[in-house]
Amino acid sequence: MISFGINPQKQNTLEEKMQKLGIFEKDIIEKFARSGGKGGQYLNKTSTAVYLKHIPTGIEVKCQQERSQLLNRFIARRILTDKIEQLILGKQSSEQKRIEKIRRQKRKRSKRAKEKLLQNKHFQSEKKESRKKISDYND
Repeated sequence: MISFGINPQKQNTLEEKMQKLGIFEKDIIEKFARSGGKGGQYLNKTSTAVYLKHIPTGIEVKCQQERSQLLNRFIARRILTDKIEQLILGKQSSEQKRIEKIRRQKRKRSKRAKEKLLQNKHFQSEKKESRKKISDYND
């Protein structure tokens, strides 16, 4: 695999994940383009944006997060593997689990849970009230 000039542990993790999902470099079309946005003259001179297409699945990814082309190549591959993992594993993918967790957190509380929460708050406020100094009452 290509050396991306990053932490070898991160690169090894990506390689293992790609192997596990059956993603091979020969199945990936890679193109480079000029990125837009902040970065000034450096970005205008170099092609740092990376475009990847996985031929078997048809998934396309474009990355221009960093000023470095090597880093963008790494990030694009990571995004590609995440998308393919989500496609293959569906509900089991980590992204799906994260979304489900947020959905559970935002779900409306039951009446009983609300009452219990309010009881607890009331108890805490009484506890704090009892800790006040006596001089606070005289003022």
